[in-house]
Amino acid sequence: MKRTAYLLAATAGLIIATGASAWAAPTCGLNNGKKAEGDPILVGAVVGQTGPDDFSSSADAAKAYFNCVNENGGINGRPIEYLVEDDQWNPEVAGQVATKLVKDKKVVALVASGSFVEMGVNAKLYADENVMSMAAACAVAECFESRNIVSTNEGPLPSVVGAAQWAVANLGSKNVVCIGVTIPSVGPYSCGWMEKYMQAKGLTGSSVLLDPGTADMNSAYLEAVASGADTVLMNLPAGMAAAFLQVVTESGTKDQYKWISSTPLYDADVPGLLGPAWAGTMYVNAELNPIDGTGPDATNWRAVMDKHAAESDPRDTFSQAGYLSARFFVDAMLKLDPAKIDRASATEAIRNINNQTSDLLCGPYYVGHGDRHMPNHANIMMQLVEGGFKQVSQCTDVDSAYLDPIRAQEKELGIAQD
Repeated sequence: MKRTAYLLAATAGLIIATGASAWAAPTCGLNNGKKAEGDPILVGAVVGQTGPDDFSSSADAAKAYFNCVNENGGINGRPIEYLVEDDQWNPEVAGQVATKLVKDKKVVALVASGSFVEMGVNAKLYADENVMSMAAACAVAECFESRNIVSTNEGPLPSVVGAAQWAVANLGSKNVVCIGVTIPSVGPYSCGWMEKYMQAKGLTGSSVLLDPGTADMNSAYLEAVASGADTVLMNLPAGMAAAFLQVVTESGTKDQYKWISSTPLYDADVPGLLGPAWAGTMYVNAELNPIDGTGPDATNWRAVMDKHAAESDPRDTFSQAGYLSARFFVDAMLKLDPAKIDRASATEAIRNINNQTSDLLCGPYYVGHGDRHMPNHANIMMQLVEGGFKQVSQCTDVDSAYLDPIRAQEKELGIAQD
């Protein structure tokens, strides 16, 4: 499994299956069974792979989809050459590797990036160089407040607020503490908007923020307890969250609180890692639809991963998002004259994406020419049960004033969110 020392320290267990798809032949691009052998189209991605946690499953899925496309005609004969760089959770490295991709390699676009730091560092670079980043695992505010970045995942803010929103309505939560990271445009951004949501409802919200490089899980849990919360909201990468929850299990106080989480804990490995003690107790927000869904894209995503990805590559929400970013990119490029695909034409084609639908998403995907992008802002809730997850809500739009400018933009574009 692609995990860090945090996960190695967590309780080991059985890895659950996400549905049998090995029998299904994947559908990709032109789907003509002919290997693309023309002039490659260079596409990049920046991921946080080495560091406090591994956040690269989105690019793993995009790579698998691009491999499938290249075996099925490519972009009207031209293969995609996918260049993935690791930012190491280091802002300086993030800037260096993005510059390498954009200025040196001259990629036409970035697709399925996943990082806790790179978008905050590189948003200006992408705008200055007129290159679009169709990200898939965004965690920072700049990802959703930048002209040249759009993501298929909705990010921690809607996921955190959505989890709290559901807990207030269904668990009777009145005081929620959010456990996040200190990165300014991640933890304070998402946990902070959860606090605003709770306050708007006449309730209480607070935050405990951890330095991802030096996190002390024991101290963090004691601080959460001291907040007086009745509900603990995990808003950490899966590895860090597993380590935090191990401390909770060992303390013997788990049952004194209600437990909810943003999307990172919606991972097929998590039920086995946390163990049966958390079955029926933990409720996890999912930014996309279930990983064991039976719709066309859910089935095809698993088939693509089975045939073109490593068995160790996670089958999680961010993998779904990476697959979708890659598919939407390919669909846009297939509309262009392959001989004339360059950065300018790719950027315009991406901006023209509108009302794309998928059974993996709660609403339509679009880009447009606005200064901010958050097409995905409705989510579902899952309950961790023994051996897997159970869906406990339908798609629900997030109740947050943060979305007001996004909804105004959607009205102008004629986008109807369910």
